[in-house]
Amino acid sequence: MPLLEPKRRALLRWTTGYCRADFSADLLAGATTAVLLVPQAMAYAMLAGLPPIAGLYASLAPPLIYAVLGTSRRLAVGPVALDSLLTAAALAPLANGDLATYAAAAAALAILAGTFQAVTGALRLGFVVNVLSLPVLRGFTAAAAILIIASQLGPLLGLKLPTSAGMGPLLVALAGQLRAVHLPTLALGLGAVVVLVALGKFRGKALLLVVLATLAGHLLDLDTRGLALLGPVPSGLPLPTWPAIDRELLLGLAPAAALIALISFMEAFSSGLAVARRGEVVEPDQELLALGFSNIAAGLVRGYPIAGGLSRTAVNAQAGARSPLAGVVTAALVALTLALFAPLLATLPRAVLSAIIVVAVARLVDVAFVRQLRRTRPRELVPLAITFGTTLALGVGLGLAFGVGASLLLFVLRTTRPHTAVLGRLPGTQVYRNVLRFPDAETVPGVVIVRLDAPLYFANATYLIDEIRRQISAQGARAVVIDAGGVHDIDVSALANLRDFLGELRQCGVELYIADLKGPVRDILARSGFTRELGPDRFSFTAHEAIQRASAAPSSPPDPRATQAWP
Repeated sequence: MPLLEPKRRALLRWTTGYCRADFSADLLAGATTAVLLVPQAMAYAMLAGLPPIAGLYASLAPPLIYAVLGTSRRLAVGPVALDSLLTAAALAPLANGDLATYAAAAAALAILAGTFQAVTGALRLGFVVNVLSLPVLRGFTAAAAILIIASQLGPLLGLKLPTSAGMGPLLVALAGQLRAVHLPTLALGLGAVVVLVALGKFRGKALLLVVLATLAGHLLDLDTRGLALLGPVPSGLPLPTWPAIDRELLLGLAPAAALIALISFMEAFSSGLAVARRGEVVEPDQELLALGFSNIAAGLVRGYPIAGGLSRTAVNAQAGARSPLAGVVTAALVALTLALFAPLLATLPRAVLSAIIVVAVARLVDVAFVRQLRRTRPRELVPLAITFGTTLALGVGLGLAFGVGASLLLFVLRTTRPHTAVLGRLPGTQVYRNVLRFPDAETVPGVVIVRLDAPLYFANATYLIDEIRRQISAQGARAVVIDAGGVHDIDVSALANLRDFLGELRQCGVELYIADLKGPVRDILARSGFTRELGPDRFSFTAHEAIQRASAAPSSPPDPRATQAWP
């Protein structure tokens, strides 16, 4: 099998080479994933503030659309915890209003988010996947998981707590209602959590729990004991319809839709990559199109924003899925559930759905990643911590914005203070390495070799030139060699700084040589006239060649017109 698949047609690309054995595997995988999806979809809809049936609606059309347009063979699209939380946060102002308006707004949010994704994919802007660094995404996901768990304390304790006002108001409200905790609800919720944890990796544990809890609700009349049940659940399949909301509300949802579009794409794309096998390519632009039209379809059938969840995608892959047809099988089983079994769910206790949510999202708090980051890149703990803290304190929208800002600030600081190294020659070779890392590297008397490991631009040029000045002064050098192997670009501001620095060196009688210059940078220096000013003989292909020229050249006397000594 080749390392990369050749690019094929955009539609149904997985059908090439499809065989009967693949179909059998997809049937089994689709059924296995449906066992997990049905209870999760209802639970996540409740997390979004919607009737549980909305989660099943959102599980119908997206897998069908994705099977036509998607590029991942195993991605399982449908309701996910993070999108559900973002939906709840976006629709919080409508939480106390008409439920029909709230549901219509959720459907419109899916259509808007899908439109953003589809347009972005059509414009081939899939590189937006790089906007969120991994530490920011992990910090945001961990904080969101804690917020999701906190939002389920009300149903688990039998209390009415705010679910979208942030951790502070929720904890204050909880402290004031602790004496009102409904013990039977608490016992059922904790028992459900224990059962889900005890069953471990058994894939049907959530569905099994739903069936048993529904039977218990019916046989034991749990509603008469004060436990909240789902209540009547409509049966039948939804007909496509445009959500009935006014233009002002639609425009007000646009910022939240853009955020959901980005987050759901990140989640789906990373999940698709995680289960891709050798030779399979997940194309970001095509994934944006596929996910965008899937979200639009979810909104048209009275669902809400969807994505590709990592946990269900992993189950789908482990169950042997070989194509998106497995998702079509999953959608068919969800449709069967809606047609035949939906009314039977009326006696399902809400605390059980909350327990399913808590157990599902607890794994999103990735402590192992924090430990790894502390060992490998401690400075990147800063954006992770900022994202985590601000998301908990200020909510998902502002938390993510602060995290992205912190990540970009760290990037700017890193590029304005880039790495430099003084080089020395390894004995018996023509290889030059950092003298701090290779103690046996030999420096050349009177010549300092400085390697620059960053592009030269307006924000770091002054810093880098100051570093060269410092090394010249410390070693009393009569010549300086700049190893420019790491300089792949130079802007006009840095070029002006370099030209001024050349004049300064000549006033002080210090010769300048440049080695290993990249072609594009060499072209810029030539077009600007700097090559002519410095002299073509001052440019070398290697540091060793530049050192030989610097050592053989006679010393230049300082310019008598210089007004100051070398710093």
